[in-house]
Amino acid sequence: MLPEIEKLLVLQERDQRIRTLNIELKHVPLERKEMEDRLALAASGAEHAKARMRDLELEKKRLELDAQGKRDQINRFKAQQMQTRKNEEFQAFAQQITHFEADISKIEDHELEIMEAMETAKPVLAAAERSAAEAKSRVAAQIVDLEAKIALLGENLKKAEAERVALTVGIDEEILDQYNRLFVSKGGNAVVALEHEVCTGCHMKLTTQTLVRVKGGQHITHCEQCGRILYLER
Repeated sequence: MLPEIEKLLVLQERDQRIRTLNIELKHVPLERKEMEDRLALAASGAEHAKARMRDLELEKKRLELDAQGKRDQINRFKAQQMQTRKNEEFQAFAQQITHFEADISKIEDHELEIMEAMETAKPVLAAAERSAAEAKSRVAAQIVDLEAKIALLGENLKKAEAERVALTVGIDEEILDQYNRLFVSKGGNAVVALEHEVCTGCHMKLTTQTLVRVKGGQHITHCEQCGRILYLER
């Protein structure tokens, strides 16, 4: 194998490492967003349950005030009823009292429904709050791990990039330029093996002339189909 090929293979391994590290770093914001979305969903469930309980409590309070207002009005009607000497007025007050008592009965029925709904909502709220607290704790730990991952990826990337600089020393500039362009255009596989007379990059059968050049091991040889640099594994 040509010394240049050996150097390019080592360089390619390092470049693939750098490429992988950059991809992982690029995905970090997506990982963080997924964590934050899960946390927001759990918090939203708890807020919804709290809002439901608040609405029920407000409705219960409103009904209590409404019922008390009608009771106060009944007391006023009764006081006025005791003061009147006219039968018509007495009966009118009696009708008003009956009407308000019926309203109070309906309000009390509604109050019972609200109280039942509150009893049903309590365990739902408790479960939602527990789930939100667990999600907050879990995501907080995951974010700590993610920050550690970012730091490690950064260190590894810095190290790999420094190693790459050293690995390019001694490689012909023209060959290095060809390799760099191929690495970008061919998805990180610029130098590939020849196996069973086929380029393992594009999986196309090579011509006899190309096979002879690769097997001779005297020159840098490119696949005539995809342009990748070829080598023969020993």
